[in-house]
Amino acid sequence: MSIWSLILSALFLSLALRFAALVQERSGKSGWIDAIWSLSVGLAALGVIAAQGKSSPPAIAVFVLIGLWSARLMLHIAARTHNMPDDPRYAALKQEWGEAAPGKMVMFLQAQALAGWILVVCAGLAASSNISTIQTATAFTLGLVALLGEAVADEQLRRAKIARQRLCDKGLWAFSRHPNYFCEWLFWLAIALFALDFSGKTPIGFLAVVAPLMMYWLLVHVSGVPLLEAHMATSRGTDWQNYARKVPKFWPWGRASL
Repeated sequence: MSIWSLILSALFLSLALRFAALVQERSGKSGWIDAIWSLSVGLAALGVIAAQGKSSPPAIAVFVLIGLWSARLMLHIAARTHNMPDDPRYAALKQEWGEAAPGKMVMFLQAQALAGWILVVCAGLAASSNISTIQTATAFTLGLVALLGEAVADEQLRRAKIARQRLCDKGLWAFSRHPNYFCEWLFWLAIALFALDFSGKTPIGFLAVVAPLMMYWLLVHVSGVPLLEAHMATSRGTDWQNYARKVPKFWPWGRASL
């Protein structure tokens, strides 16, 4: 990977998330943050991959997967944000921060820019690998399954909201309380798999495992599950408590009897 492509991608993400802070402040809808993040990370990753000038099967496969991931997630979040009030996760943070919220939001989003840049680097490692056809096909299939699973989970949740259900507890949501987050993690596991050169010729590729490890930590312990479940516990009360007792938080170990 070119050092200049990495520097430019870092600068691009920093500016994009600064723009996201302005958009959420003026619109009052924090959901635009995640839409802008998804788009900017995708564009930055595609730029880094393209700068390598490779046309190998892994490079093409990673380019396609990243493009699909970024476009689908951005469009989904944009549509959701347009039709809903402020994202409850960000709303809780702003309430906690009080008058210092604008400044803290800027710093918080720059941390998100850094996380996005790490994903960009991992995608670049994946696209520069020289793995076997079988490993490429396996990683590509896993990535597609993850994208499909996340899209299905999001659609099931959307339909539950349209039907004014207090909880979405059917379909994939009967296996995990956060199947969309699980599939997001699975996607980055697939990206990491592209970079793992088990022949030992390019050991630097193993650094790409940072992507699924970081996404698991962020989703399960930082900005995903904790904030969302706190909101659900407050807004759904005993319905949420009963659901949480029956369905695993993240790993879809088994179907609950709902």
